[in-house]
Amino acid sequence: MPSLLSVNVGKPKDVAWQGRTVHTGVWKHPVSGPAMVRRLNIDGDGQGDTNGHGGEQRAVLVYQIESYRYWQRHFGRDDFTFGQFGENLTVDGLPDDEVCIGDRYRIGEAEFEVTQPRVTCYRVGMRMGEPELPALLVSHHRPGFYMRVLREGHIEAGDRIVRTRTGPGALTVADTDALLYLPDRDPAKLRLAVDIPALSPGWQGSFRDLLADGAGGADGAGAAGGAARPAWDGFRELRVADVVAESTTVTSIHLTATDGTRLPAARAGQYLTLRIPGAGQPAPVRSYSLSSAPDTGSYRISVKHEPHGTASGYLTTGLRAGGVLEVAAPRGDFVLTEGTGPVLLISAGIGVTPTLSMLHALAAARSDREIWWIHGARGPREHPLAAEARTLLASLPHSREHVFYSAATAEERDRHGASAGRLTKDELTALKVPADATAYICGPTAFMTDMTDALVAAGIDPARVHTELFGALPAINPGLTGRTARPPHQPPGPPGTGPTVTFARSGISTPFPGGGSVLELADACDVPARWSCRTGVCHTCVTPLLSGRVTYEPAPLEPPADGDVLICCARPGSDIVLDM
Repeated sequence: MPSLLSVNVGKPKDVAWQGRTVHTGVWKHPVSGPAMVRRLNIDGDGQGDTNGHGGEQRAVLVYQIESYRYWQRHFGRDDFTFGQFGENLTVDGLPDDEVCIGDRYRIGEAEFEVTQPRVTCYRVGMRMGEPELPALLVSHHRPGFYMRVLREGHIEAGDRIVRTRTGPGALTVADTDALLYLPDRDPAKLRLAVDIPALSPGWQGSFRDLLADGAGGADGAGAAGGAARPAWDGFRELRVADVVAESTTVTSIHLTATDGTRLPAARAGQYLTLRIPGAGQPAPVRSYSLSSAPDTGSYRISVKHEPHGTASGYLTTGLRAGGVLEVAAPRGDFVLTEGTGPVLLISAGIGVTPTLSMLHALAAARSDREIWWIHGARGPREHPLAAEARTLLASLPHSREHVFYSAATAEERDRHGASAGRLTKDELTALKVPADATAYICGPTAFMTDMTDALVAAGIDPARVHTELFGALPAINPGLTGRTARPPHQPPGPPGTGPTVTFARSGISTPFPGGGSVLELADACDVPARWSCRTGVCHTCVTPLLSGRVTYEPAPLEPPADGDVLICCARPGSDIVLDM
């Protein structure tokens, strides 16, 4: 009969780690006597990162004494104490390869339901002093699992653990964990997983994404397996066919192949990454959304001249027809998808460029979908490509246009059919957009947040709201505290001697130091990085590799798709350019 060996709790605290401060509740300690289990956790317990831990679906974490013994043998250690793996309940029995999602257990006065495997992240490795442990928990099929609380009550070390119901589908914790984190997924198990009601919504969503991306196919491809490979590797030279001023601040650049052949088709909403030798040395690298129809045999980007912008200044004032730019193939997953329902194209300022490309695609397809074109600008002089958008909208039978000018005269607004004021959350709500629409939003971060909030409040499924951010992506650095927001910069100390690493969105090029990973270099440069594991165990650390090659240490559990790189364990093998 399984039994409860220890109840462990701990409040979050700040811990120094690799030059950073991490706010974490992974340090747990045994409780003497009865402990009260409540819906969200055990009295005296807490979580530092509530995005990855805690909440109703992850109220209690379980780990087994047999796994303790396994890791003691693996690491040659004998210093483990209860709570060592950050678990709330240390148990005898309940192995991961036998316990199933949806199983229910009674312990003392409380009853629980198994909801998902442990979320593997760097904190358990930090707690144990074994950085590779998060990846090992997955590859050795010993993650542990979370439970939600069905009935609150007291529990105590020594209580028996009684299974009161077997979960539907007989999908074990170990199998569920492998489905998310390991290659060669079993399509039948993926389809089974999304139909288990007890599985937490986050994991259900991840499995639906894997199925949608082709991971449930016969080839067992990974999460990125459904993405199309870029049309060419690295950078190639493209000729500047024309340079056109679109407004007082925005200039369009038309690009063609140097040999006169058609350029590969892009997807509506994608972007180009440019290396611009004429703008300085080392040549700055920047990304700009395509603003033209995606399949014309040529490309167009529309660039806003930013004050003191080295790259944008050269592109908008120094570049001439006949010049040559180094360009990476179209990339990006902010793309127009097929469907029959209403489409909302929402933008502000230069954020109009990817939504205009989508409008071109809809017009070329003679779409009969309901299309809402919603844009905010200061006024007509700062509203690039307005006439082009209006012409496209006129060709679409079910289109609506709503333009907002925040700094225009009444006569200017009347002449252009614009409303007064900024495009705000309240203004968008007042438009009464259809609740079954799919939305594409591009503009400043605060604008996209407001628009998203308004759409969700209007009843639109958050999964159908898509956003694109110009510049560096927001960081995903769970648990880090006390970080002052700084613009990206060269790393402190003497320059490295290794290959050049270029962070394209952040505009930083720097030699790689003697050791560490690309992630650690990004940290040193304050380049916004997106990671959670630091061990190659998840897909959060994936970013496009625009050019160059990398090696991995440690080797990732599942290699990324062609054209991508896992920054958490990547070391440059040559000069590289990353979409960061």
